[in-house]
Amino acid sequence: MRKYDAIIIGTGQAGPSLASCLAKNGWAVAIVEKAELGGTCVNDGCTPTKAYVASARRAYVAANSKEFGVTTHKGVEVDLKKIKARKDELIKGSREGLDKMFTKNEKITLIRGKASFVDDHTVEVGGKNITAEKIFINVGGRPRIPSGFEDVEALTNNSILELEKVPDELIIVGGGYVGLEFGQMFSRFGSKVTILEKGPQFLEKEDEVFSRLICEVFQSEGIEILLNSNCISGKKSENTYHITYDCEEGEKKVQASAVLLAAGRIPNTDDLGLENTGVELDENGFIKVNDHLQTTVPHIWALGDCNGQGAFTHTAYNDYQIVESQLLKDGKRKLSDRYPCYAVFIDPPLARVGMNLKELSEKNITPLIAEIDMEKVARAKEKGETSGKLKIYLDPESHKMLGATFMGVGADEYIHTIIDQMYAGQPFEVVRDAVHIHPTVSELIPTMLNRIKKGD
Repeated sequence: MRKYDAIIIGTGQAGPSLASCLAKNGWAVAIVEKAELGGTCVNDGCTPTKAYVASARRAYVAANSKEFGVTTHKGVEVDLKKIKARKDELIKGSREGLDKMFTKNEKITLIRGKASFVDDHTVEVGGKNITAEKIFINVGGRPRIPSGFEDVEALTNNSILELEKVPDELIIVGGGYVGLEFGQMFSRFGSKVTILEKGPQFLEKEDEVFSRLICEVFQSEGIEILLNSNCISGKKSENTYHITYDCEEGEKKVQASAVLLAAGRIPNTDDLGLENTGVELDENGFIKVNDHLQTTVPHIWALGDCNGQGAFTHTAYNDYQIVESQLLKDGKRKLSDRYPCYAVFIDPPLARVGMNLKELSEKNITPLIAEIDMEKVARAKEKGETSGKLKIYLDPESHKMLGATFMGVGADEYIHTIIDQMYAGQPFEVVRDAVHIHPTVSELIPTMLNRIKKGD
């Protein structure tokens, strides 16, 4: 049985960085991967979807520039096969880079195959056991197949990226960030898109005002939205999908040539053999971790989507930084220091950091609020992209920033003004009194902070 200093299960965002770091510090590392190198982000998450978003954006701009004095007389033609080929080339480059990093480092052993725990120190891969004093689980997650679709051959965020022809009609089950991103991009590719959401709004964790703004943008682009569509189920006959919803108020039906299931994700922890260890899971299958990302077995850590502490590439990378800090540096980094932040890469994007009004209300905090509609921002007017709103929440006593939600052109970039300020721990007056470049959207952030009001 081969013994290593560390075993890493999974090559998502946290795994390769950790392997490289440990190897530089003289550790003998085994990294195990059952599928393609790179995990969700590289293969069916960030890299491919943002490549598709870019193509969809180009198609939309080309078709909607008449008011800017730009006309395409022959119309816009979308070649999904070519879009896919570009995506595949980007993925290939990332995979090859990881393979080169692993194979050229004599301290790292890449083992292909499915990993399963034998005990707290031993992992079986392909019929062979390996062992280590420290083990790191980085197995990510997968699409959840909702009840009512178990036997339906529907698309997921993985398989939709393999299409080479744009569906004539596309029904999307789920109004989270995956459903919204694919919904808008395929609408711009030419599909007739319908989105069914079982709840009363898109993005259930966001404030209602932003969900409403997203609905307005999507409806303006011809996307059909069906909220409060509970009791959703489907079946397929020949080449048509039949989706039923709203059983309680009288059964309703829609049909399309393709269906995408975007009803959340679940962690890949159910087949790891964790029952052979002391590692505990929560009720949703996520691995329980402490502030240092250790599991209930102290020499086993869980990083990335499988620990339930963030389902994003940047949180997975920060998980690596926390573990690196605890094992090899000053130990100052910890999970509880992290501000939640993310973006939904629709057009215009929605970006979040810290708490929103809904969460502040739950904590009985009445914040100071700075806000502005994008239609009042000069740079947005000049771009002809005035949909959205910017809101910042401030502590009335310390004047520190508690959070912000931005929706508007470029919001996924200038949200970092607020993120950096929150980590700096400085009062909002620091940004308020800063000089920003004109003409930009960011320059309105100091202006907003000059017009704060007390929340309801």
